[in-house]
Amino acid sequence: MELSELIISEDLHVKRLEALVQESIREEQLLTNKLLEIEGDEGLTSGQKLADHVASFGGSWSFIIFFGVFIFAWILSNVYWLTNPQHDPYPFIFLNLILSCLAALQAPVIMMSQNRQEDKDRRRSRSDYVINLKAEMEIRGLH
Repeated sequence: MELSELIISEDLHVKRLEALVQESIREEQLLTNKLLEIEGDEGLTSGQKLADHVASFGGSWSFIIFFGVFIFAWILSNVYWLTNPQHDPYPFIFLNLILSCLAALQAPVIMMSQNRQEDKDRRRSRSDYVINLKAEMEIRGLH
């Protein structure tokens, strides 16, 4: 996207926001109600819900404690059964594989959840801007 196209799209967006504010002033309605009507919280897909759950569990103390206990139990069981060649021997290569796979899968899922949060924050910021714009226009009207 070129810079001129970006500027034009932002200009159109600002004009739509200004029209929304002016309509809200004319109708003497709360602007927040209009913003909720326009930007209603869309339904989440199952992938987005899963990403949120993984991110909330993966970033919690319960996950850290659970995984610490799992790793400790893994190491103890493999040291105890060291004579059995079917278990993971000392460098714990299989445990490293499990940890690498977990990190490789968990990181993108957490990033998806963070991207959704960022979009929500961006919408909230845009709503704050529109409310501030309405306040400014009301104050100018009072002067």
